[in-house]
Amino acid sequence: MKGLILRWLILTFAIMTAAYLFPGIHVSGFFSALFAALVLGILNAFFRPILFILTLPINVLTLGLFTFVINALLLMMTSGIIGGLVVDGFGSALLGSLIISLISLLLSSFISDQGRVESIDIELRRRRGDHWE
Repeated sequence: MKGLILRWLILTFAIMTAAYLFPGIHVSGFFSALFAALVLGILNAFFRPILFILTLPINVLTLGLFTFVINALLLMMTSGIIGGLVVDGFGSALLGSLIISLISLLLSSFISDQGRVESIDIELRRRRGDHWE
């Protein structure tokens, strides 16, 4: 449960960051972003798999880049549901979905299934000459 709440807060942060970076995305406040993150999460859970299957041939042809178009459509749907989130157009939704996806992916990678924040340790050992193992 703690992991779900942390991921929800990460998505909220990502939405607020996208609104800060792109003038075409407007969030009226923290609670609007929090509610938008909840709605976007629900839309991702229910509609994204259906849209992904329906657009699978296009997704294969574009090597998965069409997924960002699906994410942009879901962000625009969220904007239509939440009054405190305004996305001016498809271009803004596409750029916003890209930054939201990247931030969510990066920060969620540090959250375990149990909801703990985990660090990534990389151990480098020197092996024969200048090669690293």
